Amino acid sequence: MTQTPPEPVADERSAQDIANDVVARVLARAGTARAEGGTVHTAHDGDQMELEERSRLRRVEGLSTELQDVTEVEYRQLRLERVVLIGMYSGGEAAAREAEVSLRELAALAETAGSNVLEGVLQRRQKPDPGTYLGSGKAQELADIVVDVGADTVIADTELAPSQRRALEDIVKVKVIDRTALILDIFAQHAKSREGKAQVELAQLEYLLPRLRGWGDSMSRQAGGQVGGQGAGMGSRGPGETKIELDRRRIRDRMAKLRREIKAMAPARETKRQTRLRNAIPNVAIAGYTNAGKSSLLNALTDAGVLVENALFATLDPTVRRAKTADGRVYTLADTVGFVRQLPTQLVEAFRSTLEEVGDAALLLHVVDASHPDPEGQIAAVREVLAEIDGIDDVPEVVVLNKADVSDPEVIGRVLRKEPRTIVVSAHTGEGLAELRALIAAELPRPDVEVDVVVPYSRGDLVNRMHEFGDIDHLEHVETGTHLRGRAPELLAADLTRAATHPPTGG
Repeated sequence: MTQTPPEPVADERSAQDIANDVVARVLARAGTARAEGGTVHTAHDGDQMELEERSRLRRVEGLSTELQDVTEVEYRQLRLERVVLIGMYSGGEAAAREAEVSLRELAALAETAGSNVLEGVLQRRQKPDPGTYLGSGKAQELADIVVDVGADTVIADTELAPSQRRALEDIVKVKVIDRTALILDIFAQHAKSREGKAQVELAQLEYLLPRLRGWGDSMSRQAGGQVGGQGAGMGSRGPGETKIELDRRRIRDRMAKLRREIKAMAPARETKRQTRLRNAIPNVAIAGYTNAGKSSLLNALTDAGVLVENALFATLDPTVRRAKTADGRVYTLADTVGFVRQLPTQLVEAFRSTLEEVGDAALLLHVVDASHPDPEGQIAAVREVLAEIDGIDDVPEVVVLNKADVSDPEVIGRVLRKEPRTIVVSAHTGEGLAELRALIAAELPRPDVEVDVVVPYSRGDLVNRMHEFGDIDHLEHVETGTHLRGRAPELLAADLTRAATHPPTGG
């Protein structure tokens, strides 16, 4: 009688086939994140001179990452790392599809950081191995792959526990990093402003602190004071302060200094914010998943010339630009840092002060890449981060489906059915931008204090402010000044009333 193979074996073989297919598709797309000519610019994007500067900082092949081989001039141009990706999923083909989206994003992140993706390993198991993440058998298989392809780095599509990373490194014999470390590395490469650099360094140190590796008593730095050659005194017996303890103390000191620096930078940003509030300039915040086209949209709406690059996290330092509605009302557009699945909590905390500007906005434009295979997942990831910002619940949100020119109409229709307030645009072709401008104008708060005053001719500055920030129903030049009737923001209305009731006396 013929024996039927046990079901678990067939199931496992099927799972392996699914995993192999996923990895093959991810590798087939590898190299696209940094592909030459991958970014198409429009006239709104300006000269994009920052692109040339950023390209000079790319890691270059053939240059070692060992410190003794890197000069001061070359330290930003590290070797193009050769990486193998590893991931995990539990469940059937639906879970495998989710894993594919995540692994494809990890490949794009690695390429944005300047790496060359050579191979991938995807494993199906109910939960990660507490020791080596993959489990001993799959970890050894990974070690063989690393040797075969000549990789020097393994990147895990999750955040590894310090013990998992160390155990995996001991098996594969090359550097192992996780998704969090990779994102932090990209942020460190791309931050330009003083505040942005300080925020990223703080996040990196918070990530590093629990991951320092110690090597026992041999790293002791001190043994305490000795009296008359009689040996160590009280409290000094034992190894003393080890190298790892010294490193931890230095890191904590540096983190405290960075927090003080970031706090000291807050008043300058607060001053700008208060100026906008005083002049009643409403703020429209642009937020969304990384590489969704936020900077392209800002450029299309304002001709700002902000860096546009087909890479993840091209924008880290927030950009604020002035714009006008069709009827002449001034508002600001703020482009914020992009979000990503499993955005490191260290980064959310470090950039909290920057993200809080979104909570002060009159309108939130949530930009979504409509050409992405899982736009709903991106929307959920962004909202998860935004939920941590104070005041965000009171800000009206409009989902802006960007890249309509290269999107599947069925995907757009699916999102339109799920999201009640949605508009479809293409920052590249201009499709839908007129409708978006009209929507912004309709959503912006209008001046609400009625004014009917005669402003002395010596206060032409107030008339200019009324033109810029108020609604004028009637304007007439009379003998004693300019007669204005309309609506003004509260502070401007107070200034107009004060000038009208206390006109300057002639000398």
